[in-house]
Amino acid sequence: MTRAIGIDPGTVSFDVCGRDGDDVFLDATFATAEVGADPARFVESLRSVGAVDIVVGPSGYGLPWVAVEDLGPREVGLMLLGDAPGVSTGVRGEPLGTIVEGMGEILLALKRSGLPLCLSPGVIHLATVPAHRKVNRIDMGTADKLCAVALGIWDQAHRRRVPYDEVSLVFVELGGAFTAVVAVEGGRVVDGSGGTSGAMGFQALGAMDGELAYLMGGFSKGNLATGGMAWIAGTPDRSPEEVVAAVATDPRAARAMEALLEDVVKRVAGMVAVVAQPREIVLSGRLSHLPRLATELSRRLTAFAPVRVVEGFASVAGEAAQGAALVGQGLTGDASLAQLVETMGLRGAEGTVLDHVFVGEAEALRRRYRTSEPAPPPFWQRS
Repeated sequence: MTRAIGIDPGTVSFDVCGRDGDDVFLDATFATAEVGADPARFVESLRSVGAVDIVVGPSGYGLPWVAVEDLGPREVGLMLLGDAPGVSTGVRGEPLGTIVEGMGEILLALKRSGLPLCLSPGVIHLATVPAHRKVNRIDMGTADKLCAVALGIWDQAHRRRVPYDEVSLVFVELGGAFTAVVAVEGGRVVDGSGGTSGAMGFQALGAMDGELAYLMGGFSKGNLATGGMAWIAGTPDRSPEEVVAAVATDPRAARAMEALLEDVVKRVAGMVAVVAQPREIVLSGRLSHLPRLATELSRRLTAFAPVRVVEGFASVAGEAAQGAALVGQGLTGDASLAQLVETMGLRGAEGTVLDHVFVGEAEALRRRYRTSEPAPPPFWQRS
């Protein structure tokens, strides 16, 4: 048996889940703002549970299994996509900017901790996704979303008592800020649309109209976490629970929820073109636990396949942290979960998030983020 910890660095909360065999030894959540303000306290909470074999995450847009000891300015730049590798994002105080800047401090604290931490890939790093689907894409699902999908694959396999390579689903991750929709066929991720390139989220507008991007000019990264359901309702500072509760009496909230629901359904319909007969549409994330929203979304999605909310094994930590713990166990020798890692093709992750961009400034972007420099080896190849 192996002891693994998974971390989900969410926009609202940092969730952590520790698993030893089938036993959960760590199940907690921390406010993201608090973790950013005092990373040392967060690190100490991880160290307090004793020795572990691996800690997975936090990884932003993802890296192909880089050990924290190998984390340098190039890797931080590619994970966070700030202004430039090792340079301030310039968006302090904005919704997403605060996360990006704080993440740098958290990663530094984790690097100093001595914990066996590795940085995990995103959807775009997987060889299981055909190259033509990656064209001009960056956010096909961040590293935490991929970990949540791993939980969804594990859940369907165990619940239906089928091998991992018979799992087929469309996974909808409805987070506190972003929404991702990921297609799984034969237990492998074959396509995905992430929170900044796909369906609307509670805070984020999702895919942006190109003309809007042009009109905004050199807009800051913080804008990627605006324009979603809460903003359409005119209440960006209210919780998902409050905004959904207002739908019955507030026309703005009703329009906002309708916009989100319809956008998610359209994204799922697109993924059904890739996974022709999914066994299930699986819902995950904070919004999936809001009865009114989840019930209405499920009603609309049943046209494609049966709908269910993913079942995990922890009480507090979210789906991504649980999935990261499962993946960590599979990578470090747990026999029952090694097959999950193998089926998903996770060890074959490679490249950078900028490898498949073909716009006019693509080469300048790649030079800026130093993608031609040799990448650190996967953590299991360290001497």
